[in-house]
Amino acid sequence: MKGRKVVLITGAAGGIGRKTAIRFYKEGCLLALSDIDGTGLTSLQTELNDLESSTDRCILFPGDLSDMNYVKSLVQKCQEEWHRLDVLVNNAVWRSHDTMRTISEQDWNKTLQIGLTAPAFLARDAAKLMEDQDAHGVIINISSVQAHRAAGTSPAYVACKGGMESLTYELAALYGPSGIRVVGVAPGNTITPLSGDFEDETGENISEKLVRYMEDQTPLKRSAEPEEIANVIYWLSTSEASFVNGTTIAADGGFCHGFGAYSLKKIQFNNQF
Repeated sequence: MKGRKVVLITGAAGGIGRKTAIRFYKEGCLLALSDIDGTGLTSLQTELNDLESSTDRCILFPGDLSDMNYVKSLVQKCQEEWHRLDVLVNNAVWRSHDTMRTISEQDWNKTLQIGLTAPAFLARDAAKLMEDQDAHGVIINISSVQAHRAAGTSPAYVACKGGMESLTYELAALYGPSGIRVVGVAPGNTITPLSGDFEDETGENISEKLVRYMEDQTPLKRSAEPEEIANVIYWLSTSEASFVNGTTIAADGGFCHGFGAYSLKKIQFNNQF
C-alpha cells in the first residue's frame, strides 16, 4: 500500500460523498469512509469491491458526527491503520426544512454540529497528522450555493454553509505555511437524496417543483450529477490544483451568476430563452 494516498470522506454512503469515494478509489487511493448510514457504507464497499476484488483499500467507520468522541476517533483510526492522512473531504450534512420562525433549537444545534463543528475539529485533527508526517495534505470542505443565495428556508443549513466557507479561508491561512491546502466546493442543485426530500408546510413533497425552479435559474438548465461534483473534488486534491488555496469553487452551472436574471430576461425576451 506504500505510495497510495489516504483519503477520509464523511457522508460517504450516498450522493456526492459516495461518488467521491468511487472516484478516489478508481485512482488507487486508500479510503476511510464515515457515515451514520452503516448499511449504505456496506453497500458502497460492495460496489468498490466489484471494481477491484480486494477489501484492503477501504475501511468503514459508521457513526454519528453529533458525537464528538466519534469525531475525534476518525483521524486517529486513519493513523492506526495507515499511519498517515493525505486528503480529508468534509462532506457530511444534516438539515431540517423550516424557517427561522419555526426551527427548533435542537435542529439548529444538530445542523451546525454535523455541518460545521465536526468538520472544523476533523480539519484540526487531520492537519495535525499531516504536519506530523510532513505531508502536503489537502482539506476539502463541501459548501453550497445557498451560502450565497438566500432561500428563506433551512436557516441553520444556510448559516452552516456560510460558516464552512469562512472556515475554509481561515484554515488556509493557518495551515498554508505547513504546505497544507484548504479549499471548498459549493455545488449547485445536484441529483442526490437531499434534492428529493423537500416538503411544504402541509408535508407534501414538492421536490420536483423546486428542482425545476432551480434548473430554470441555472444557465445550463439542468442539475448536476453527483459524479460531476466528485470530479471537482478529486481535481482539487491533485497537484494540478497545487496553487488553489483558501477559496471555494462554485460548481453550480452558473446558478449564482444567473440567479433571477434569467427569469427577468425571459419576460422581456421570451423567444431568446
